[in-house]
Amino acid sequence: IWDFNNNFNFSNPAANKNLELATLKVEATNENNFFKSDYGNINVTKHSTYLSNITIAFPITSKVKFGMGYQPYSSKKYSILRQTTFDTGTVRSELFRGEGTLSTVQAAVSYQISPEFAMGFRTNFFFGNLYDNNEVAFSNSELINGYETKNKIKTFNFTLGTAYQKKLEKDRKLTLGATYTFGNTGQMETAYTNSTYFYMPGETRENIAIIEQKYSKDKNLIPMEFSVGAGYGQDAKWFMGTQFDFKKGETIQYLGQPFSNQNSYKIAAGGWYLPNYNNFRNYFSRVTYRYGAYYEKGNLSINGTNINQFALTAGVTLPFENRSVNRMSGIDLGIELGKRGTVDNNLIRQNFINLRVGINFADKWFMKRLYD
Repeated sequence: IWDFNNNFNFSNPAANKNLELATLKVEATNENNFFKSDYGNINVTKHSTYLSNITIAFPITSKVKFGMGYQPYSSKKYSILRQTTFDTGTVRSELFRGEGTLSTVQAAVSYQISPEFAMGFRTNFFFGNLYDNNEVAFSNSELINGYETKNKIKTFNFTLGTAYQKKLEKDRKLTLGATYTFGNTGQMETAYTNSTYFYMPGETRENIAIIEQKYSKDKNLIPMEFSVGAGYGQDAKWFMGTQFDFKKGETIQYLGQPFSNQNSYKIAAGGWYLPNYNNFRNYFSRVTYRYGAYYEKGNLSINGTNINQFALTAGVTLPFENRSVNRMSGIDLGIELGKRGTVDNNLIRQNFINLRVGINFADKWFMKRLYD
């Protein structure tokens, strides 16, 4: 909603009153996932590190602010082999493989209508390619039966935001915000192939025989979403806020077949504390300490069981310098610990520890030269 930093707020493009300097931010994320299922007593660990955010933002005027950013929206990479031995000695092997990334590019602008009220607009472009392949083979047969799916995604959606900030006594502020995200206007192209073949050295497929092929263009990939939030705090000292997000469940078409998502919501609360912004003798007095938690009811329901998520978050912002012009530059460190899903009904529980490191460079651009 409102924060004491110089980062552009893409979540609510209206809430950028505090952006006074041009900023460049680069963020990396390290994900550590621990999966468990009581079905077969399976335990799997997955670690990944990737570039999670690049943004650039600057004030055009004192009332108009602009920001642009790139970040991965979702990604996957897996390879699972399952083998079954029959009484005859024949071995049935199933190999599940998949990979791909869905990314988003965002551009946003905010306009301060009055000292208390602002509006903002954000456009989101989603793009990427996803690949899945399920291969079935028998030890007494040379041919492999492959079920291959390729998805190509290009889609837009748009977000409108509002922000209201009221100054109270003793440097206190009350902040309210809301956003509405329209459903997408793009499509997903899906190609499905069922075929038989065998592999030559070098993973080259030979003797390919097509059994079935399907192609479709489907819409309604990104659901409608709205958010409301409220916060209260003291200028340059502390802030506490809460937010509620709602996503509408949509029935989408996938290869001509309907697939339903249920309504989902997320409740989050958190804040930050800054001991003394102007204490240049004690570095840690100028460090911003952050905390938060959230609960999310997911859009998936498998065998009548909802896939929900809960997490705790914490972090610090470490400033670089003391100079007033660019002391908003610094390093953001964050940690997220949580759980998603359940082992009930032979499902999978995911425990995760995510670490984030962001570097934010802030400075004044287009400064008028005072001396020649």
